[in-house]
Amino acid sequence: MMRLNLKFILGLLCLVVLATFSLWTQCGDSTLGRSLVPKWDRRSSAGGQQPEPTEEIDCFINQEYTISCRKEGDEVYLPFSFLHKYFEVYGSLSTVDGTTRFDWAHSYGKVNYPKGVYDPRGIFMYFENYNVEMRDRVKCITASEGVPVSTQWESQGYFYPTQIAQFGLSHYSKNLTEPEPRRKIVEDAEKNYGEWLVPPGSIMQRHYDSKVASMVVQFVTGNQYDSAVNLPMDHVLDLVLSVDLQLRLNSTFTVSLQHRESKKDFHIHYIVSDLMLSIQDENIYYGVGVGGVDANGTMGWKHLTRDLLVDLQKGVPTIVTAPGEKRRKLRRTEIRITRLSFVGSGAFDNVTLSTSEHIAHFYDAAEWFVRHQDGTTGGWANSVRRRLGSGFAELPLGWHSAMGQGHAISLLARAYHHSRGDTRFLRAAIEGMKPFRVPSYQGGVLATFLGKYAWYEEYPTSPPSFVLNGFIYALLGLYDLNCTAPQGHSTEAGVLFEQGMTSLKRMLLLFDTGSGTSYDLRHFTLGIAPNLARWDYHATHVNQLLLLATIDRDAIIEQTAKRWQGYMAGKRAQHN
Repeated sequence: MMRLNLKFILGLLCLVVLATFSLWTQCGDSTLGRSLVPKWDRRSSAGGQQPEPTEEIDCFINQEYTISCRKEGDEVYLPFSFLHKYFEVYGSLSTVDGTTRFDWAHSYGKVNYPKGVYDPRGIFMYFENYNVEMRDRVKCITASEGVPVSTQWESQGYFYPTQIAQFGLSHYSKNLTEPEPRRKIVEDAEKNYGEWLVPPGSIMQRHYDSKVASMVVQFVTGNQYDSAVNLPMDHVLDLVLSVDLQLRLNSTFTVSLQHRESKKDFHIHYIVSDLMLSIQDENIYYGVGVGGVDANGTMGWKHLTRDLLVDLQKGVPTIVTAPGEKRRKLRRTEIRITRLSFVGSGAFDNVTLSTSEHIAHFYDAAEWFVRHQDGTTGGWANSVRRRLGSGFAELPLGWHSAMGQGHAISLLARAYHHSRGDTRFLRAAIEGMKPFRVPSYQGGVLATFLGKYAWYEEYPTSPPSFVLNGFIYALLGLYDLNCTAPQGHSTEAGVLFEQGMTSLKRMLLLFDTGSGTSYDLRHFTLGIAPNLARWDYHATHVNQLLLLATIDRDAIIEQTAKRWQGYMAGKRAQHN
């Protein structure tokens, strides 16, 4: 009898558990979204029932203003255009399998999950997705230096170390993630000859140059374009040009391009000048620099790597291909190369067209940092004034950025690794740590929070601003150098990194708003409203923490990253 009662009780308990579980799956968190609004009976629109009558009404918003809304039965509907602006949410109509739907998102940021433990010699974060040179705030890629010129805070253009490093790091990362480029050798003066046209009175010859220990092509023409030595072409898609040049002051190397649909012609001229960029109708001019020009007006040999689409895009920001069409940016598939031309006198070699030359761009950036580092401070100065916001003192010309220093160190550490030990890159990276030891009010990047926690300032403002994303990028630079440099050369980088990580763990939650993050801590240092991070910066915070969690397993990093990621899906911290 006792055994029977136990079986009965156990069976009854099982039934209760199953019933509870069934109800929970129907009413629990998995259907939270559906429970927020009344269920729509599809039969009402299929002729089975009469739909609820609709009525246009006024909605009085927070007793401040009125908007037009719609009432259906007991339900009130607000236009999404209002919700978008009021709550900063995002949505768009789309068609899936013939059915129209509305896609709603709380943020436009994108989370990039690490593919494994962060490798200081490998891809830098998710920078393989960056196209720095195509940003609107990049004036051009200089032909003299091979690096971007920024217009972010000054329209005339200036060299911005942070952006130059991002340019180099993105190409390094693309080189690791993209297939080997397709290359076509147009002319190398040895095995590959181009069918050049030489007008009467002009000269072109191939000869051995003992200074470079190679065959090269020499040319001498008049000063007019109709006397140019030129190579007619009909080449598409592979629009990255590499060439070795030795030009005189009167010389011009021209690449002629055509828009394949409109048949409009453009000419990109590379001249011996320090000119960044000049545009005259369909003619776009880039200066290759005058450094190394001898007494006879001849420059030394220079290797030039140019993405012709980028060079054209910066000279022709938009194009119209048909009457009434909106202006839009050029696409790579729309452009073809029609001619290469040389005017004046000089020599050239190794003319190559390819789909990409990421490592060449990477080394252009690395060499820029070697050439332009201040020998005393170890820094790469920002040659533009910057005011972060009301209440902060203006940053004068020549200020240093922990983010710029960190990015540069990440780039140089990879250049040292990739070059198999070129010590120029290692020395520059080690010297780049100097500003991390100097207080920000003395020209360095070191600030202290509450007199206790060291912070590396992206913007060394007075009072300190404590920008989060720039600080973490600085930490990554220190980590990269500590892991890449030979033993005995990286001790300081390790100490600075650990010091920064301690500060990050103690201060991280100060940036948590419960529904997003703060860009900086001005609400603390200035006593004003928080400077909320827009969603792309918030996503950067999440991506940075996810990456750091592969380096440091402290629970606060991973847990905070997951909570902040939840904010991007509309989750909020609990209230009382």
